[in-house]
Amino acid sequence: MIVIAERINSSRKTIAQAIENKDAAFIQMEAKAQADAGADYIDVNAGSFVGREIEYLKWLVETVQEAVSTPLCLDSPDHQAIKEAYPLCRVPPMVNSITLEEERLEGLLPLVAEEKLKVVALCQSGDSMAESAAEKIDLAGRLVERTLAAGVPKENLFIDPLVYPVSTNTESAVATMEAIKGIMTQYKGVHTTCGLTNVSYGMPKRKLINRTFLSCAVAFGLDSAIIDPTDDKLFEVLTATELVMGFDDFGMNYINAFKAGRL
Repeated sequence: MIVIAERINSSRKTIAQAIENKDAAFIQMEAKAQADAGADYIDVNAGSFVGREIEYLKWLVETVQEAVSTPLCLDSPDHQAIKEAYPLCRVPPMVNSITLEEERLEGLLPLVAEEKLKVVALCQSGDSMAESAAEKIDLAGRLVERTLAAGVPKENLFIDPLVYPVSTNTESAVATMEAIKGIMTQYKGVHTTCGLTNVSYGMPKRKLINRTFLSCAVAFGLDSAIIDPTDDKLFEVLTATELVMGFDDFGMNYINAFKAGRL
């Protein structure tokens, strides 16, 4: 499982305050905790600051890199913000995200292809967000076609089928899992990912729902997720699920996690 660590996101009140106050120590503490927990990429997002997003995203990139060597995931709906933050990255980052909206495709695909970056692609067009599994798979196919035509190799593409809260659509989680299975079957070589915590928004005991959804989604083929790697119970479920599903050769990841005191 490729883990994209989600905690440094300006939608979180404590993170927004730290960004606004340029509290480097707090941001670096968050970055170190996620890196130590095994994150493969650390997501950095300053999207809540309309008009100052570029300034703050660049500050986040520099601040986080002073503390950890883990690659970053540049997270913004504004392609200009990503393009201006990219030159500050010491190692190739992941880009989060593109959609089928022409402005975002044209704004980011040349950079992603030329620099051979990994990219998250949302199953979303300019006028719709897919609800059913069939709609998600259809948009995924169009994303695969556009990105490959631009020169992005399949292995650099992370398709996010989008999961919506079960509090407003009880079929969304099932549709997303079915889409994951379809995408991984039809477009071998691509990855799937998702913003996991969306599934539980508006419900009590959210972490229980998140853990359950993660386990089910991995069983359907999910091989990446945007999650909080410091959530010990989530890590336990992920580690055990990968073992049970046969994704952990000889159970070595599970055994090593146990020896490290993480289970």
